[in-house]
Amino acid sequence: MPDPNPSPAGRRLQQRDPEAFERLRAEAAAPYKGLRQFIYVAFAASGGIGSFIFLTQILAGRDVSSALPNFALQVGVVALMIALLRWERRSPKNAAKRKKP
Repeated sequence: MPDPNPSPAGRRLQQRDPEAFERLRAEAAAPYKGLRQFIYVAFAASGGIGSFIFLTQILAGRDVSSALPNFALQVGVVALMIALLRWERRSPKNAAKRKKP
């Protein structure tokens, strides 16, 4: 949890640029949050493309016995990434931000 009483340098930054101070506090509370969300979106997109490819192979009847498990895996990856992204956005640290007007 961030220190509620910032250092003298922190107080100067808070007085000069309150928005920058809040961004820094948010980054300290949840480091690499933006990077994690980018990875979730990128992997979900990759799984979506893979799902599309394997679905077209299944519909075409090409090697269905190997395409079906691969399709299921890709759908699972997409579902997992969506769940992780939602979990990341619903974290308790974000709940306080959502309640502020």
